[in-house]
Amino acid sequence: MMNIVALMGRLTADPELRTTSSGLSVCRFTLAVDRNYAKAGTERQTDFINCIAWRQTAEFVSRYFVKGQLMALDGSIQTGSYTDNNGVKKYTFEVVANNVNFTGDRRDGGGSRQSSYSGNSYNSAPRQDSAPAPTYSNGSAGDFEDMPLDDDLPF
Repeated sequence: MMNIVALMGRLTADPELRTTSSGLSVCRFTLAVDRNYAKAGTERQTDFINCIAWRQTAEFVSRYFVKGQLMALDGSIQTGSYTDNNGVKKYTFEVVANNVNFTGDRRDGGGSRQSSYSGNSYNSAPRQDSAPAPTYSNGSAGDFEDMPLDDDLPF
């Protein structure tokens, strides 16, 4: 089973940091996310998605993001329900943000610096690997071996 969400959108308001009674940091915010398509002759639709961040991720969001800024995140969907004052059962869903990233350019306040918060570490610069990735731009047909045709493949 899988519950994975990836979003990129603009904050509809400044995120506000709160603390639970047990001392956990929590930040709720809403992202305005444009849909990928639009019917001919109509404007593109926008979805307003409620999100929540906990602990250090919540502190990061509240400290570095403001209304209108472009944000990318990944996380998971969390559902819930409650009964309103009229006895009607209401259903809710929100995205629990695990990793939050700046996007856009410096005019948006996000910077092109690929900064992100993921788990327990804040990375202000891209990760540097110890060995460069191999390149295959000089390959030739002789670099590949022929595979025998086999009708007993498992797929």
